Amino acid sequence: MDQSITFQDIKKNNYSSIYHLIYQQGKLSKQEIASQLRLSLPTVSQNLVRLEEEQLIAKSGQFESSVGRRATAYAICPQARVAIGVEIQKETVRMLAVDLLGTVIQKTDVPLPYVNADSYYQALSRIVQDFIASLAVTDEQVLGIGLAVQALTSVDGRKITYGKILNFTGLEITAFSQYLKYPCRFVHDAKCAATTELWVRNDIGDAVYLSIGRHLGGAIIINNQIEMGKEGHSGTVEHMTIDRNGPSCYCGKNGCMETYCSVSALLEEGETLDHFFAQLRSGAAPFMARWDRFLDMLALSINNIHLVINREFIIGGHISPYLEEQDIHILHEKVHEKTAFPSHEPFIHLSRSPENGVPVGAAIPFIQSFLDRI
Repeated sequence: MDQSITFQDIKKNNYSSIYHLIYQQGKLSKQEIASQLRLSLPTVSQNLVRLEEEQLIAKSGQFESSVGRRATAYAICPQARVAIGVEIQKETVRMLAVDLLGTVIQKTDVPLPYVNADSYYQALSRIVQDFIASLAVTDEQVLGIGLAVQALTSVDGRKITYGKILNFTGLEITAFSQYLKYPCRFVHDAKCAATTELWVRNDIGDAVYLSIGRHLGGAIIINNQIEMGKEGHSGTVEHMTIDRNGPSCYCGKNGCMETYCSVSALLEEGETLDHFFAQLRSGAAPFMARWDRFLDMLALSINNIHLVINREFIIGGHISPYLEEQDIHILHEKVHEKTAFPSHEPFIHLSRSPENGVPVGAAIPFIQSFLDRI
């Protein structure tokens, strides 16, 4: 036995193992915990008492039994801790609270046009504080606030390193945290969406996540982790050049993937996704032609990326609820036509993330960090 492992280490490991087993399986009896973890009943009982005292678990009814006394069921208390996700957009702010299971327990949308001024940061901080107050939780229960932004951020989430959409490059997290008493961090919105995708499924491994919304965003997933890169801009495929003589991009260059494969590139002025797809599904020829051009450019871009990183692709973002399997099939065929390494093996998939994947993904890292510490 490793002599460096202390009695305290063993106690902490037992405590952690019991909590995580209940977390993973939903409800368990004391006897089932002891059997599955090969621990004594007194050890299990001692840790269950401690977890109950800390309000991390609670008794949750009893299991059915045909003989003898019915065993007490234990379950985690999902709202023992919460985290807040805030999605900052040009005209509005969406905020929500998630519990330890990643379930949204409350959500609100607030019209708040962005301005790079202290008055905005104060106003949003007050709104966030009032939202937290409405949850009826203590300060200790709030793990932190993730601010999802249409921008690149430093790896530690303390600074916006590239924010041309809202023109806030260089903004420090202290603009908000000085008014809030909880840990705060910035997170790139596409990486938030990819984080939620990782949370809701366990079969990704490595993948490229494309978030197709008003603006395009990307994330690289390696070994079930978001790959940030040395300077935080891994996965920013939106600024990959498709045609240097193409349309101008907000980054100041021309012909970026953003200018061909975002919702802004697809829709005409004043048009909505609801209207576009209603017309498309009804067989309107101009919309079908526009959609074919969009898929063609998306296939060109996916093929370029796929040649560099030969992994699965996940299509998410605001466009994903409108997509059908036939769209993905056409996209596969278009990539097949363009690639130097043709294969009919499907590698492009629709996101399984629930609605609000961006603000949920902004909150999830605080939940995950808490679970990792138990």
